[in-house]
Amino acid sequence: MFAVLKTGGKQYKVQSGDILRVEKLAADAGEKIQFNEILMVGGTVGTPMVDDAAVQAEVIEQIKGEKVIHFVKRRRKHGSQRTKGHRQKLTLLRVTEILEKGAGKSGVKAAIGAGSAPAEEKAAAKPAAKPKAKAAAKPKAEAKAAPKAAAKDAAADDLKKLSGVGPALEKKLHEAGVTTFAQIAGWSDADVADMDEKLAFKGRIEREGWIEQAKELAKG
Repeated sequence: MFAVLKTGGKQYKVQSGDILRVEKLAADAGEKIQFNEILMVGGTVGTPMVDDAAVQAEVIEQIKGEKVIHFVKRRRKHGSQRTKGHRQKLTLLRVTEILEKGAGKSGVKAAIGAGSAPAEEKAAAKPAAKPKAKAAAKPKAEAKAAPKAAAKDAAADDLKKLSGVGPALEKKLHEAGVTTFAQIAGWSDADVADMDEKLAFKGRIEREGWIEQAKELAKG
């Protein structure tokens, strides 16, 4: 029997015993995990998922894919070119069992991407709510916070001046702590790779030439 599962934005057709390489999962070697996003199992097609179906697998090891070389050349007045290598982080696993039913009662840990965390862990990480004994002091605290927020907005640059950046992308950059051209102008290769992975830019920073643009814009 075969199944079609979804993980890391990709679909895989698998059978018991298959060796599979998927985008990195939050699991250790030897750990058993379960994929619950099943699009098809046997002759049953999901709408879009098959209810209570799952694919279980054992993690063999965490690996890196083949090196991919990126060559970027910018055709501008102050154009530049750069060659950069990248190796995608992957998880190697072996499919152990395909369940048509009973996924919710299996007790096996669900497969989760390395950049995610279970809802229970996120809830546990939230600080405990403070008591409301000092409710009267809240307006004063809000009054103090307002000037700070205004000052922060005043100091922020209009990142939409960068090529390919619109309001939605500017908001993501602000949420990542990036508010000025000076910050972007000072990015290293490691910073660029981190931002690519964090915000799923997939080479946009280099392709659009943000760093060179930011250097010019930072000069005023």
